[in-house]
Amino acid sequence: MSVHSYLSDHFLIAMPSLANSFFGESLIYLFEHSAEGAMGIVINQVSGLSLAEVLEQLHPEQLAAAHTRDIPIYTGGPVQMEHGFVLHPNGHNYQQTATIGAFSLTTSRDILSSIAEGTGPEKHLIALGYSGWGAGQLEGELKDNVWLSCPAQPSIIFDTPADEKRAAAAATLGIQLSQLSHHAGNA
Repeated sequence: MSVHSYLSDHFLIAMPSLANSFFGESLIYLFEHSAEGAMGIVINQVSGLSLAEVLEQLHPEQLAAAHTRDIPIYTGGPVQMEHGFVLHPNGHNYQQTATIGAFSLTTSRDILSSIAEGTGPEKHLIALGYSGWGAGQLEGELKDNVWLSCPAQPSIIFDTPADEKRAAAAATLGIQLSQLSHHAGNA
C-alpha cells in the first residue's frame, strides 16, 4: 500500500466471512496504520462490565458513583485485554494521553476517576484490550475481502448504540449488511 492508502482514522467493518471468529460482526476504529502495522479498538462489543465494576476492582475501598453502573466497558480486542484504553475527543489530557488523528487515546487510570466524577470528557468509549496487525497483515486481509473500510465518524463511535454501530458504518458506504454474502472473491 502507498502512504496515501493507509487507513488511520477509519472504520474496519467485519465481513460475514468472519462470523465464527473473535472479530465476527465487529466494527473497529483503526487509530494507527502504517508500514509497520495497524492498531485499533473494537467499538461495538460490550463486555458486560461497567465502569463501576472496574473502579471497584481498582479501588475496593471506595464506593463507585451510581451513574458509573450505566457506563459500559467494551472488548477492544484480543491483545492486552488486561489494559484499559479510553477513546475520547481531543481537548482532555491525562497522564498518558496520545492524540490519534481526530481523537485522543488515554491509557492511564486518572481518566476513569475523572469520568466517574463528571469532570472527564463528556464523550468517551472505554475498552479493555486492542486489536493489532503486524506489517502487511491488514493489507493481506483487505485484499482477501475480510474487511470493508470507511472514514470514521464520531457520531457512530460515541452516540450510536453498540448493536447498531456496524450497520451505521456500512450505511455510510450505501451498504446493507443483510445483503452481503458469506463468500468473498476477487474479480
